[in-house]
Amino acid sequence: MYALRGAISVEENTETAIIQATKELMRKTLEENDLKEDDLVSIITSATDDLDKVYPGKAIRELGLELTPILCLQEMKVENSSAKMIRLLIHVDGHKDKQDVKHQYLKKAEKLRPDLLD
Repeated sequence: MYALRGAISVEENTETAIIQATKELMRKTLEENDLKEDDLVSIITSATDDLDKVYPGKAIRELGLELTPILCLQEMKVENSSAKMIRLLIHVDGHKDKQDVKHQYLKKAEKLRPDLLD
C-alpha cells in the first residue's frame, strides 16, 4: 500500500466552488497516477474552517467513486496558515516507489509543497 497527497485552493465558500475544486483535484490525482477506483483503499479529505458549504466527499461520490470509504475532516487551524484549502490523502492498494508517486498541489496550494513542482 502507498499514499498520495494533494491540495487545491478554492476561490469562494460556495457549494459549487468546493465541488468543482475537489473534482479537479481528484481527477488530476487519479489521472497522473493512472488509478481507478479498484486501486483505492480509502480517501481522507480535509477542508479549512472557512469552507463549510459542502463536504468534499460529495464531489468525490459525484465522480462515481461509490465503493471507496471517504472521511471528511476539518483541517487544524494554525495561525497564518493558507485559507480556503482542500486537502486529500488517498490510500492505494499497490506498490509504487515513493519517488514515482505524483502528488498534486494545484492553484494556490502549490506554495504548500514547492519542492514537488517541476
